[in-house]
Amino acid sequence: MKITFKHGPRTPFSTAIKFIQNRRSATLTIVFYAMIWGFWGSFLSSCKNEDTVDVLGDWNRRSDFEGVARNAVAGFVLNNVAYMGTGTNADNDRLKDFWSYNPAKNTWTQLADFGGEARNTAVGFSAGTKGYIGTGLNVNSERLKDFWEFDPAANAWKRIADFGGTARRNAVAFSVGNKGYVGTGFDGNYLKDFWSYDPAKGTWEKIASYGGAKRLGAISFVIDGLAYVGTGNNNGSAEKDWWAYDAANDTWIEKGDFESDELVQRSYAVGFAIGTKGYVTVGDGSNAVWVYDSATDDWYEQGTFEGSSRQYAFGFAINGKGYITTGSSGSGRFDDLWEYDPTLVQDTSTN
Repeated sequence: MKITFKHGPRTPFSTAIKFIQNRRSATLTIVFYAMIWGFWGSFLSSCKNEDTVDVLGDWNRRSDFEGVARNAVAGFVLNNVAYMGTGTNADNDRLKDFWSYNPAKNTWTQLADFGGEARNTAVGFSAGTKGYIGTGLNVNSERLKDFWEFDPAANAWKRIADFGGTARRNAVAFSVGNKGYVGTGFDGNYLKDFWSYDPAKGTWEKIASYGGAKRLGAISFVIDGLAYVGTGNNNGSAEKDWWAYDAANDTWIEKGDFESDELVQRSYAVGFAIGTKGYVTVGDGSNAVWVYDSATDDWYEQGTFEGSSRQYAFGFAINGKGYITTGSSGSGRFDDLWEYDPTLVQDTSTN
């Protein structure tokens, strides 16, 4: 009996086998690529999670500065308390009020007004049991060279010998041992001279000039008795060289540059040291936090400052944590205070 299939022509057996093989091959190919994509998806997700965990350095907002918002202040740290004052408010008025911040209590206290003229762009350092502030610009934008000593125990100011160099603004200062050091800045020309102040003698002494180019708006911090100075600008050109000052031998030692990318070179930034590492952020660069490892003489990026971008802020470190407060962006002034813990994973959702 002859049977006819009315739903279509008959398919040869060999063709049917080939069709099944092709289907199986296609299915295996799909499964293979699915496995590959699954692997890479898990790998990339794992990398992303690792990157998130590895971004150390978390910022938390603390008690806002209780004075008027300002920039270009001067200050120092004594006995785990930060002291700061002077600066310029949003109306460009020079100021002379003075304050302390106690991180253990998270409180601000207003102290006796700065002893000299109201000013901004001054510098400060501590030596022994006293703090010192001097140089800067007065209400007439005249450059200054007077220096004043603050005694926290008496809450009183006393004028000391004038700074040994020329009157200037935007210098940089630090202390090593029982002496203070002031140098660079602008006196009508860019500068690189350096001077030390000995409180025991009450005198200034000229020391070796900064090892790099002349500049203003630099930063400094001290690690293991070496003072590190860098960044800033010369005639509008941002500097990236980095130098260490050995006070015992009165010599400057060239260190690894502060990166080659122009986006991270900056002026009017903040720098502070915690342990064997220095931290640099804000200024006229980015909000990225750059870490200097003094043990390896190397720089690397580690997270971002979580406050608003700013210049002319005040930074300091106490008991393993860094702090940034005040500063400006355009004509605006800041009074917020941020605490940085380099041991915590950064969490930008908490502020």
